[in-house]
Amino acid sequence: MRPLFITFEGTEGGGKSTQIALLAARLRATGRAVRVLREPGGTPIGEEIRHTLKHSLDNAAMTAEAELLLMNASRAQLVREVIRPALAAGETVLCDRFYDSTTAYQGYGRELDLPTVQRIIDFAVGETRPDLTLLLHVPLEVSEARRRLRQEQLQLLQEPPHPSAHAKLPFDEPLRDRMEEADRSFFERVDRGFAAIAAAEPERVRWIDATQSVPAVQAAVWRWVEPLLS
Repeated sequence: MRPLFITFEGTEGGGKSTQIALLAARLRATGRAVRVLREPGGTPIGEEIRHTLKHSLDNAAMTAEAELLLMNASRAQLVREVIRPALAAGETVLCDRFYDSTTAYQGYGRELDLPTVQRIIDFAVGETRPDLTLLLHVPLEVSEARRRLRQEQLQLLQEPPHPSAHAKLPFDEPLRDRMEEADRSFFERVDRGFAAIAAAEPERVRWIDATQSVPAVQAAVWRWVEPLLS
């Protein structure tokens, strides 16, 4: 079977995790070996960087330049340690975010120089590029509502049943996410960044309306993936 590298992109609250899990299950049902990854992260080094970038209580002073370099340090490790070996072994790799997120978040969102951002991305990934990128888009107000709901749910999970009890989350993500603390203008720029990326590479980047029902989005995802399986 032909190895495939498929990435999922979009602003917060677009349902990427749900759709990646659904696609992975469907591909495995066809007999494919599937590797599911996330960025930043996906390796022991990358997960340490992820914590520093998103969840550490000591990251408030992080500059946009440091953020850009850390994102791509994690990416460089993931490409060489996991993605390239998996593709060489004939696996299908599904990744929750890849370099398009850096262009959108650090380039457009943080307003860093786009040619510089691209040079750093190119150094991190080399010739490793996605065969297909699925951009799950929701309007900004939908993204904000879904992020608020997610935070409320996490807070409920963290509330101990008794003041003396210690709550434990059923997953490894801390409550705080530094990337979600940015203001509305930041996410407006990110949204414009994703639109620009989709317009520049329409053959690779497929825009999907993620305000639809989960089954409808799943069908749209499959419509773009299925032709690559031949």
